[in-house]
Amino acid sequence: MARVKRGVTSHAKHKKVLKAARGYYGRRKNTIRIAKQAVEKGMQYAYRDRKNKKRTFRALWIQRLNAAVREHGLTYSRFINALSKSGIEVDRKALSELAIHEPATFAAVVEKAKASLQGAAKAA
Repeated sequence: MARVKRGVTSHAKHKKVLKAARGYYGRRKNTIRIAKQAVEKGMQYAYRDRKNKKRTFRALWIQRLNAAVREHGLTYSRFINALSKSGIEVDRKALSELAIHEPATFAAVVEKAKASLQGAAKAA
């Protein structure tokens, strides 16, 4: 039986790693041992930061909403509470976009929320 030579396979693996390491500094971009470590570490950061990105954006939307709602005399937490009481189910991303690009529409949503707060206060 003929022996199996694995040069083609390892060359392909090396090529894949070095392609991923393109743009790195120094030997991290062209020495396979160092490039492999750098690429693996980069993949760990990428995985972690895909999760962190979601957190960061949610925090941004909340900050935007808080600023926009304060102009209408409410705080963020009271606004969100009022939205849930009034049965309005719009996510924070959409509300944030409304506050920026459609201020009139956002004002209408805030007024509905305020009305539900006043209705709850009268009932209690």
